[in-house]
Amino acid sequence: MSDAIVIIPTYNEIENIESILRKVFSQDKVFHVLVVDDNSPDQTGNKVKALQPEFSDRLFLLERQEKNGLGSAYLAGFKWCLRQSYAYIFEMDADFSHNPDDLIRLYNACTIDKADVAVGSRYVKGITVVNWPLARILLSYGASRYVRLITRMTVKDSTAGFVCYKRRVLAAIDLDKIEFVGYAFQIEMKFKAYKKGFKIVEIPVIFKDRTRGKSKMSGSIISEAIFGVISLKLKSLFTK
Repeated sequence: MSDAIVIIPTYNEIENIESILRKVFSQDKVFHVLVVDDNSPDQTGNKVKALQPEFSDRLFLLERQEKNGLGSAYLAGFKWCLRQSYAYIFEMDADFSHNPDDLIRLYNACTIDKADVAVGSRYVKGITVVNWPLARILLSYGASRYVRLITRMTVKDSTAGFVCYKRRVLAAIDLDKIEFVGYAFQIEMKFKAYKKGFKIVEIPVIFKDRTRGKSKMSGSIISEAIFGVISLKLKSLFTK
């Protein structure tokens, strides 16, 4: 049994899923993995099923009927994990943009350094992004600066998707009231944790753009993040 589980949402990640799972399971610390697959047409879910006998009691699959957004996939994963006994619940991408070798660093930030939320940050020590075009770096970095300005959070990489949450953080947040599904979901989760007074720390990581598979970035996701932040801040003024 492990006290930590990594949620990996997938949609058409057949090129990456086996490699990322083997890398997670090769860590010195034992991590469990929950793959949340949105009925991938490329049969990612079936690939996970084929690997389950090899990683019995460590690899789990939550299948959904359709693609409903990153945020809703993570929310489904959070609820699944909270029904189990895991003390530390991670978010991580399937495409190796997040290095599984950094999982233990996020885990240690919560277990040793007593953080409630540990964020794998691209911007806490300069800009540590590899293989992104300049326009995308400027957009992402600018979005993080914008979020800090509006929300007054001190988190420098608010859209980061490489995160470790202590169980009590997710239990304290009303997951049914999380509104957003794209990048704004990541902002909203950190903002809700911040508003409840949880300790959030940023661990510097090197973020590498995917080399296989197709990016899920879209204009609607970016728009949600821009306008969603204002909505979050305004609502927070009228709620405790």
